[in-house]
Amino acid sequence: MRAVRTALVGCGKVGHLHAQALVSLPEADLVGVCDAQGDRAEAFAGRYGTRAFADIDALLATAKPEAIVVCTPHPLHAEPVVRAARAGVHALVEKPLAASLADCDAMLAAARDAGTLLGVVSQRRLYEPVRRMKAALDAGKVGRPVLGTFVMFSWRDEAYYRSDPWRGKWATEGGGVLVNQSPHQLDLLQWFLGEIDEVSGYWANVNHPTIEVEDTALAMIRFKSGALGSIVTSVSQRPGLYTKVHVHGSNGASVGVETDRGATFIAGMTGIAEPPLNDVWTIPGEEGLLAEFQREDRERFQTIDATTHYHRLQVQDFLHAIREGRPPLVPGEQGRVVVEMFTAIYRSDRDRRPVRLPLVAE
Repeated sequence: MRAVRTALVGCGKVGHLHAQALVSLPEADLVGVCDAQGDRAEAFAGRYGTRAFADIDALLATAKPEAIVVCTPHPLHAEPVVRAARAGVHALVEKPLAASLADCDAMLAAARDAGTLLGVVSQRRLYEPVRRMKAALDAGKVGRPVLGTFVMFSWRDEAYYRSDPWRGKWATEGGGVLVNQSPHQLDLLQWFLGEIDEVSGYWANVNHPTIEVEDTALAMIRFKSGALGSIVTSVSQRPGLYTKVHVHGSNGASVGVETDRGATFIAGMTGIAEPPLNDVWTIPGEEGLLAEFQREDRERFQTIDATTHYHRLQVQDFLHAIREGRPPLVPGEQGRVVVEMFTAIYRSDRDRRPVRLPLVAE
């Protein structure tokens, strides 16, 4: 496969994970990086052996990428994607797809009009215990999925919010725990249980007085299949406990994954210290497999750098999707669903009523 000319937009902390993936993949040719802070772009480019740009149009015109990877703060995702699409350039966007539905719609429309691919990063779909769950659900091993739960008890301290000037503010982050830490598991919940009909939710800031956004949120979900779901997500438990997604079926069987132990990792600041594991598996005839699954996944964890490995797999998938003319692992439309989910929670809390999906931008 010929290497895809690829550029990176946004030279912050998570940008390094993607740059490391791009320079390690034979499918990629990193032809440039772009950041509004020119000095940061220069230093970043020097580290990865490529060219620096401070303007997306200059990057597109001069480096001539076939694809970009967008790693800017959430409210700044749309502009480079739209400009890239107009230039016929594909885009893979860090989670969430955007901070607003209006930005999602602008990106999707631009990609659709240009015939370019738009993907969103949700690398936890590639975790082996997550894939094992998805395969079991698709095979009907729990009967019909009837209840899904997502629970995150994590932690972020004041130093984290001070690490970048955009963190913790509505205008520059777009939200708190729902927008920043929860999109991976929101994505898994809707991937496992399907289309959503209605959401009721609340949010609060319970112990982070120095930030504007929420550190805790709760929601109830009714899926179009009739299944129910619940969300409890928080970064207010010091030092961080766990993050789990469980699905319970009509035959009484349950499957689950602990995607994160302790606090979820922070790109560029911390790494994944413990392996993701299936923590529940009561499928009839397979109850004894849980210990084997955990042993396999612990052994695999010792052979990889989990902090970068799954990003690398998703970037690789996106590059193959370009060459093969197929959708990427997580298309932009599915990224929009996650933005709908947290937008519905915000609107439900604001209006004190359930919110029906699909949503339109306000």
